[in-house]
Amino acid sequence: MQLLVTGATGKVGQAFLKRFLTDARWKDAKVVAICNNRMLPETPRLRVIKGSIADDAIISSAMQGTRHVLHMAAVKEDPAHAIDVAVKGMFLLVEAFRRNPAGKQFILIGGDCSVGHCFVRYDGPVTEASPRRGYPGVYAMTKILEEVMLEQAGIQYGVNWTTLRAPWIMEKDDFKFA
Repeated sequence: MQLLVTGATGKVGQAFLKRFLTDARWKDAKVVAICNNRMLPETPRLRVIKGSIADDAIISSAMQGTRHVLHMAAVKEDPAHAIDVAVKGMFLLVEAFRRNPAGKQFILIGGDCSVGHCFVRYDGPVTEASPRRGYPGVYAMTKILEEVMLEQAGIQYGVNWTTLRAPWIMEKDDFKFA
């Protein structure tokens, strides 16, 4: 099995890769990671492709032999690059995956920002059926766009997909800037 991972150098991505590559249940699995700004050291089970997910040639190369996609790549409050990653990159990933005969499962790690995190009022509990109500900002908007694109790929093309909404993950000095 081969897993394509985007966002492998981020907070969630680094934790995931460390755990995945050391878990005996996945000892035969290989990972392809697309890395744009920061790099990872390659291992016999980890192949790293340097480039942007907004580059069709990078996506095509990474999708070769891929059965599962774990998409975590994100850009915070940088509108110019956020659209490249969240819109163009997501579109290219989903298109390549849906055309991939080996493709089995596409997983998007979204965020609770797509339902407003703790900034937007709801009259009841927030569930998967709750409407998307992002808080103001580029990051929340991009996470909503990704969710909608993936959902539509499932509706229009039968892509097997899941969105997992991770809560706001803090590290280092994130509280200082939040």
